[in-house]
Amino acid sequence: MKIPMLDLHAQYETLLPQIRAAMDKVMSEHNYIMGHQVKEFEDKMASYLDVKHAIGCASGTDALVLAIKALEFGPDDEVITTPFTFFATVSSIWRNGAKPRFVDIDPKTFNLDPDQIEAAINSKTKAIMPVHLFGQCCDMTRIMEIANKHGLKVIEDNAQGIGSTWDGKMSCSFGDIGTLSFFPSKNLGAMGDGGMCLTNDDKLAARLRQLRVHGEGPKYYHKCVGLNSRLDTIQAAILDVKLDHMAAWSEGRRKNADFYNRHLAEVSQVKTPYIAPQAESIYNQYTLICEDRDGLLKHLKSKDIGCAVYYPLPLHLQECFTELGYQRGEMPVSEEMAEKVLSIPIYPDLTEEQKLYVVAAIKEYYQRR
Repeated sequence: MKIPMLDLHAQYETLLPQIRAAMDKVMSEHNYIMGHQVKEFEDKMASYLDVKHAIGCASGTDALVLAIKALEFGPDDEVITTPFTFFATVSSIWRNGAKPRFVDIDPKTFNLDPDQIEAAINSKTKAIMPVHLFGQCCDMTRIMEIANKHGLKVIEDNAQGIGSTWDGKMSCSFGDIGTLSFFPSKNLGAMGDGGMCLTNDDKLAARLRQLRVHGEGPKYYHKCVGLNSRLDTIQAAILDVKLDHMAAWSEGRRKNADFYNRHLAEVSQVKTPYIAPQAESIYNQYTLICEDRDGLLKHLKSKDIGCAVYYPLPLHLQECFTELGYQRGEMPVSEEMAEKVLSIPIYPDLTEEQKLYVVAAIKEYYQRR
């Protein structure tokens, strides 16, 4: 049996007639950049996430870059964030001339540890950028309390958490700006790149809309230097169709996670994901903490089971950020998790037979040792 990390064939099998119809409409109108489907999808997403404004852009990375640019952070400004995340979280800060200031993660949720944030705040701190990692929302109650106390902005990097909640409130609706990625492997993925910024602030929304079109407004008049970062019309049309299925897909992932939780409970060498009581996860990844992670990874791959390490080297130790001066040992939880975590297939189209096969392979590996 072969089980990929994500099966896009299964995901699109029943959706393609609707998606082709939506694409055909775009092609019949030939308005490929900022066509009406972009605004329709933006409005639909704003309603889904219960925010006032949704601004589509070219990628999740661009969404972060635009968010920081809109808040006008620059040289000598610092943004507190996690080292245990995808590269774009920190590169977006760096590319705007600001500096990331790392805070370690909670060992159970893998998310930014609120207990460590205040110690990292100084006169240069301008914002906190929590990442809703693997589909679980950060403790936004604590993070917003800290931000409000110190007069800091909050950017929610929600590339992996669309539809996740904290105390019943949607991720992306807490901070000043939230960002999404529609990379094809995301729970809501396009057929290419795409991203989005979300905000309840009218002025920030206007600035984000201007920044995504070279800082233009009106046409050919530029008040600032922005980006060429628009969500193209075809991708918006595809995503509009897929958004209708998001809630069901998220529930399917939660059911699969419950299956794994029950069937792996007796395997002492792995810890299944911890979900905080206030959170509802959408399981962009189902991530285990494993003994002999690399051995298990090799074993699963030998069984044709897709699996992946998110992330093998925390960002504070990446060569390109050497000048920040961080040393190994300064973010001990992130460094430990980088050596122990392994994500296994969780997509909603998994069959019972496939899930049993994955569980059996994990048990087999540890019974041999």
